[in-house]
Amino acid sequence: MQIDVLAIGAHPDDIELSCGGTIAKLVEQGYAVALADVTQGELGTRGTKEIRAKEAQEAAHILGVKTRRNLRIPDGNVEVNKANAQKLIVLIRELKPTILIIPHSVERHPDHVHTHHLCKEAWYYAGLQKLNTSLGGEKQLPHRPHHYFEFMQWHEFDYSFIVDITDSYETKMKAVRAHTSQFFNPQSKEPETKLSTPEFLETIETRAKYYGQRIGVRYGEPFLTHYSLGIKDVFDLIIHKR
Repeated sequence: MQIDVLAIGAHPDDIELSCGGTIAKLVEQGYAVALADVTQGELGTRGTKEIRAKEAQEAAHILGVKTRRNLRIPDGNVEVNKANAQKLIVLIRELKPTILIIPHSVERHPDHVHTHHLCKEAWYYAGLQKLNTSLGGEKQLPHRPHHYFEFMQWHEFDYSFIVDITDSYETKMKAVRAHTSQFFNPQSKEPETKLSTPEFLETIETRAKYYGQRIGVRYGEPFLTHYSLGIKDVFDLIIHKR
């Protein structure tokens, strides 16, 4: 399978909340997109790993991605070690994405931070000729994506660019709401969390509006890159006229 973009999150729903609009937009533009969740979210206060797996697949269907994988690294114990990095290396070499979308390095949840570091290590090591991995008994060829972009979760950062997700915002939120166990549900009898309050989803909309306003559109999602980006046509830029 040849993939254009691989987005990786620590838990089911991380990708939808942080960059679901961008994922939906990429799919609408005709790109092949895959998602990967590092854990099953089994330590979450609400839901079970079985429920969350079903919700994640429903969200993937809504977004229109080619595949969604789960690496089944223990929730709350995402260690930055050789074994876990190798799981990501095998996945990158299998799907051969041109671009990775990964968590930012500074986050409230340690799993998000550790996933960031695992992704960075896997991005680099997946391109080494002499680092051997196999899949289904066959040796894999090295592959390093051209770029990785970091998405925003709890903590804000000085972004490199903002994607206009105005046309894909509703798809993003439909995918977010597919994670029924995690977000506001007046029928749920499970303990309330920061994510399950009605105000939390309002915060997601407020952030999308804020970053959209920064470029003069209705909704936007910010990303960070540490590498120089080039453009072929300056008229492709969205410039907010003030």
